[in-house]
Amino acid sequence: MKASDMKKGQTIKIDGKLYTVVDYHHVKLGKGGAVYQTKIKRLEDGSIQNVRLRSEETVEEVYLDKRKYEYLYSSGSEHVFMDIENFEQITLDNDAFGDGPKYLKANTQIAMSMYEGRPVVVDLPYTVELEITDTAPEIKGATATNQYKPATLETGLVVQVPPFIKLGEIILVDTRTGEYLSRAK
Repeated sequence: MKASDMKKGQTIKIDGKLYTVVDYHHVKLGKGGAVYQTKIKRLEDGSIQNVRLRSEETVEEVYLDKRKYEYLYSSGSEHVFMDIENFEQITLDNDAFGDGPKYLKANTQIAMSMYEGRPVVVDLPYTVELEITDTAPEIKGATATNQYKPATLETGLVVQVPPFIKLGEIILVDTRTGEYLSRAK
């Protein structure tokens, strides 16, 4: 496809590596032809690069197969998932899964983008409900202020919570920032 046909969010292949188009602008230079100033994110490591492409240049468009998976369990540095449609299981290591194990408990559904049968993007849900397994006792009369206390969750993740949160409560945690959002309903 031509560079002029690119869209935000599209996956492309440059020099054998997969990238997502984050942003692009059509720029008319003083001398010479117009170019597309493109910001791309490498899927392998998340690094961002700025690339200039002439409108007649071609880039390889890549189609990712998005599938739903269910998180089953972790064993050491390996994490096992099951495809919801055909029940096939795949294993990811810590490098491919990143911070995911901190937020997932058994049977949590996630989306995974596959390229040539290999997972390239793991999309965690934006929020997860996790139970508090260890925290300081509740402070009577405490309200939501800027005073926070550490709380250990059932997955081992430690987050800062308001002082009125008790042991055994279920809270919502943002997987993008790792922060406490609210009590679960």
